[in-house]
Amino acid sequence: MDHRQIVLDTETTGIDPKQGHRIIEIGCVELINRRMTGNNFHVYINPDRPIEDEAIDVHGITNEFLRDKPRYHQVAQEFFDYIKGSELVIHNAAFDVGFMEHEFAMLNTRYPKTAEYCKIIDTLKMARDLHPGQKNNLDALCRRYDINNSKRTMHGALLDSEILTDVYLAMTGGQVNINYGMDGAKKGKEGEIIRLSADRAPLNIIRASAEELIEHESRLDVVGDACLWRQ
Repeated sequence: MDHRQIVLDTETTGIDPKQGHRIIEIGCVELINRRMTGNNFHVYINPDRPIEDEAIDVHGITNEFLRDKPRYHQVAQEFFDYIKGSELVIHNAAFDVGFMEHEFAMLNTRYPKTAEYCKIIDTLKMARDLHPGQKNNLDALCRRYDINNSKRTMHGALLDSEILTDVYLAMTGGQVNINYGMDGAKKGKEGEIIRLSADRAPLNIIRASAEELIEHESRLDVVGDACLWRQ
């Protein structure tokens, strides 16, 4: 059976739906078996309330721009049908899912909780597990995985979903093709992300032992102040 994932992001009028803040943009990228299909979902929404100035500074979406856009109840069923049964990939999932469930709850009770009709992957939690103690926002992950986000001068739901798609694929098995020149090896353009098959065998992760870490530190002590590793 095909594995369908939806990489999702939202923009909002503020940070807390309990204070009456609303979704103003939804952007989704569809993956089937780890391949982008082009069957994306994108909509702007009139929230019928002012957007906080701090939020406008982040995403650049204004009240004037949204005046002629549909209300949430006009797009809710299409959005629900689009994501239903998929695996949602979201950076800081609690934020977006919290807003989604608030919006659906404002309509009526026929819409279930998101976890009842979708699986949810939180890439922020995934990144924190992979890179503890480091910055793990989307910009930091783009730098870490050498992903071009130069078009991201401001936040936008669809653009952020497209960038998160590359970040997620890189974190979960995509890799930059180094082109070692081995016979029969697939060669790509410099910096190209190679998406590996979703049904590949799990990768083995071998971590250094406590003794190896101590030996590593002793080697760095020999180098002294010139050690770039510690800078």
